[in-house]
Amino acid sequence: MQNIAKILFVSLLFVSCQQKIKPSDISKINGYWEIKKVVFDEGKDKDYTINQTYDYFQINKNNTGFRKKVMPQLDGTFIVNDTYENVKVRFGKDNVFLDYSTDYAKWTEELIAISKDELVLKNVENKEYHYKKASAINSIDNGKKTK
Repeated sequence: MQNIAKILFVSLLFVSCQQKIKPSDISKINGYWEIKKVVFDEGKDKDYTINQTYDYFQINKNNTGFRKKVMPQLDGTFIVNDTYENVKVRFGKDNVFLDYSTDYAKWTEELIAISKDELVLKNVENKEYHYKKASAINSIDNGKKTK
């Protein structure tokens, strides 16, 4: 009986500590994000130590925008193509969702956490994508010019 009470207490503690995302938090999504790890439904993690692409989000005040894949360059610039995904932020009762669309597909991810340094998204397969805020790389000219 004590074990059940302990498990219940820990579960309630975990649920109560979950971040409540407010509309004012949505602007924190804007910018460059580098994937750190993916947490699978079975609890296994896949860490990403080196990334050739970043995700760039731009969400406007009306909670619509886009996500693009960009490739950081050594001089602090990014290679960008014309491919992007439309994004619409949708607030549920207790959840926030990012609804994506292209000419070919539509899908949704749940916004689990957002801060100035971390972004966590979960897809319909219960995979959690953990991102860290990224900045331009500049290893030319001793990092003096970053665009």
